[in-house]
Amino acid sequence: MQQEIEWDRDAPILTTEHRVLYGDARDLGGLPEASVDLVVTSPPYPMIELWDGLFAALDPKVGEALARADGTAAFAGMHRLLDAVWAEVFRVLKPGGIACLNVGDATRTLAGEFRLYANHARVLQVCADLGFRGLPDIVWRKATNAPTKFVGSGMHPAGAYVTLEHEWILVLRKGGLRRFTTAEEKQRRRRSCFFWEERNVWFSDLWTLTGARQEAGGQAPRRRSCAFPFEIPWRLIHMFSVQGDRVLDPFLGAGTTLLAAMAAGRGSVGVELDEGFREPIRRATGDIVGRARLLVHERLERHAAFMREREAQGRPGAYRNGPYGFPVVTRQERDILLPRLRAVRAAGEDAWTAEYEAGISLPR
Repeated sequence: MQQEIEWDRDAPILTTEHRVLYGDARDLGGLPEASVDLVVTSPPYPMIELWDGLFAALDPKVGEALARADGTAAFAGMHRLLDAVWAEVFRVLKPGGIACLNVGDATRTLAGEFRLYANHARVLQVCADLGFRGLPDIVWRKATNAPTKFVGSGMHPAGAYVTLEHEWILVLRKGGLRRFTTAEEKQRRRRSCFFWEERNVWFSDLWTLTGARQEAGGQAPRRRSCAFPFEIPWRLIHMFSVQGDRVLDPFLGAGTTLLAAMAAGRGSVGVELDEGFREPIRRATGDIVGRARLLVHERLERHAAFMREREAQGRPGAYRNGPYGFPVVTRQERDILLPRLRAVRAAGEDAWTAEYEAGISLPR
């Protein structure tokens, strides 16, 4: 049977604000110091040919280094451009805030020499110098059906190379543990807990997910078959923020992080250099309500199925969630209340307000 939880449907339980700033992420002057709770982003990767033109346009010395096949100089020049972004990210994060940076390494042949360019290691070092504290990271393994698992000399030893099929999600914290001190902060944290079975998947250090297809852009059109998929910011936002927090993506692209924040009951601000993404982002915000409501329903249905399976195995839940009335595994899950997106309204140019309700029909 279906049971509907009783709530005052005329009063939203939560509202969040979202906006996009078009400009260079090396200057986040539009954001005050210590004004965001979480950063989730995927920057352009140095030494990936797709991004050569972007880096060279920002610093002609990068283009000169590539023209003379000086990979070391080009790699350093590209990262110097990103270094300024990480400094701004550190500035705008609140103490205890988390930055999740999806960074892929690169392999490339220049002047007949094939080599690895370890982007993730370079970013980690610079962020440590800025004051970030590194936390255990995540390896995103991109699911693929490609039959080729090597490059180089084919079947001959010593000249073949491993194929990179993964990227890194670096997890960095500004300072020590975040503190929740007021009654309102503690309530938001309790409501934002994740289910026990979600924790076991999300907090693994290996995620196998398919990349998303992305086609957009005005100044520099981009066509990517393995771009940042929605599932990555969706997970990270639930893992490292609470409802009502503000999430920043300084390389917003097609708006994936903004959409995930809307769906998850977090506010957001995105920065994007390429105004060619403006219309795709606007269209996506018009479509997010239905998708967000489905995501909430699917989370609840998966949990109900998980608990039924545990009960069939003779391991019923020891606790009961108050808002929904279903069994849960741990004491911390008793106050989970998922915000269901009700409406997204324009609040100015490239700005939106999202409203959420708490009612949900549950499978029993």
